[in-house]
Amino acid sequence: MPKIVFGTDGWRARIGEEYTFDAVRACAQGVAMWVLSKGAADRGVVIGYDRRFASEHFAAAAAEVVAAHGVTVHLATAAAPTQAFSWATMRKKARAGIVITASHNPWVDNGFKVKEETGAAASPLVIGELEPLIHALEATPERVKRTTLDAAKRAGRLEMFDPAPDYLARVAELFDLDAFRGAGYTIVCESLFGSASGYWPRLLAGGKTKIVELHSERNPFFGGVNPEPIPPNIDEFLARIPAERAHVGLAVDGDADRAGLGDEQGRFVTTLTLYALLMWYLIEVRKLRQPVVKTVNMTSMVDRLGERFGVPVHEVPVGFKYIGPKMQETGAMMGGEESGGFGFAMHLPERDGIVADLFFLDFMLKTKKSPSQLIAELMALAGPSFYLRRDLHFDAARYAAQKTRIMKILDGDGPARLAAHRVARTVHLDTKDGAKFFLDDGSWLLVRLSGTEPLVRVYAETREQGELAPLLDSGEQMVRST
Repeated sequence: MPKIVFGTDGWRARIGEEYTFDAVRACAQGVAMWVLSKGAADRGVVIGYDRRFASEHFAAAAAEVVAAHGVTVHLATAAAPTQAFSWATMRKKARAGIVITASHNPWVDNGFKVKEETGAAASPLVIGELEPLIHALEATPERVKRTTLDAAKRAGRLEMFDPAPDYLARVAELFDLDAFRGAGYTIVCESLFGSASGYWPRLLAGGKTKIVELHSERNPFFGGVNPEPIPPNIDEFLARIPAERAHVGLAVDGDADRAGLGDEQGRFVTTLTLYALLMWYLIEVRKLRQPVVKTVNMTSMVDRLGERFGVPVHEVPVGFKYIGPKMQETGAMMGGEESGGFGFAMHLPERDGIVADLFFLDFMLKTKKSPSQLIAELMALAGPSFYLRRDLHFDAARYAAQKTRIMKILDGDGPARLAAHRVARTVHLDTKDGAKFFLDDGSWLLVRLSGTEPLVRVYAETREQGELAPLLDSGEQMVRST
């Protein structure tokens, strides 16, 4: 069985075990061969990286392989948010982009993401063309061609570039940054030791607004937490918001393509509520009415907002490799997923945690309202929503066998009742990795096997806070019973 398998967004594995320089070079040669097959050697490949352990060295190794095939390489000189490389891929008219990152995964992992010429995550169609090329090289690393960066530069096949200026200029086109700087807000910003470090002050500081940036130094250990902007990973960040008497807290994950939010009282705003807030912002402030795209694990508030404002809602499987193409197909103004990844048509068909957070900040600025006021109005408008997710971890060596047993249960008819409610409808996911159970009051439970880690995620959204835990318990019992 091949070890290099692309999940919902790229391939990720443990450094020093599956994730080795040989494996990265095999992936890079697959991309190079794919670009050559499209006759796009001169357009080339953008290669970037995050702040994880040795990411810059893995990126250099990928560049040496791509350049050895006569394909032009645009190699970053510094770590940057993943979306900065998506933007660079589009701006430079490159045929593809490679980003060395494992996003929010544990610190022991690294990864390999592929971007299309639009900046979007590689679609299932593209991944289907890439994986056979890569798999053919896994067992025969001696077939991988390499050069040196110096030789690539002498041959005119290597351009070194700083990804920050173009990306920051693009963000400045989307917002009135001077208005942010002059607003007099106090904002706590959490980059979780990751690629967004330094970007918040560059965008928002220099006026009356005060920026308190946390964990801006590089730490590949991420302080001992997974760099995902959800509790308990961001408990320190949430506590600092009221301690600093801040108006809001803005957070991103390790490679900055996922957004997190804390209100003025230091309460975590769920990613489902944040999606609904951003959709409402685009409707209310930007006066947009184009469709939106959501994943199967996203809030039903989106559907209710769509009905109220006449905005079509399209549902897709989990992963931006599905969201991006659907956004482009339907002319959607926004796409988003439960993990906090939100993309916007006026920017990129790809996730951008920084832009998502700034859209919410703009919502505050334009309405002169606090986060808690906006959330209360949203709940009155779209109905109450309470959400929680549980991640059930499994031993990696036994995960394949356990997945088979779990899916056998999920592929069946499903339970007649969950917690205190009747199951009104069961939907088996098109990706064949889980099932979603809709209850008689509009609540839902989703059980889904991760495509990037040895874990099963159990999600629930209810109309009453007190019904969350029992519903999640039912889902966990379903998984553990195997």
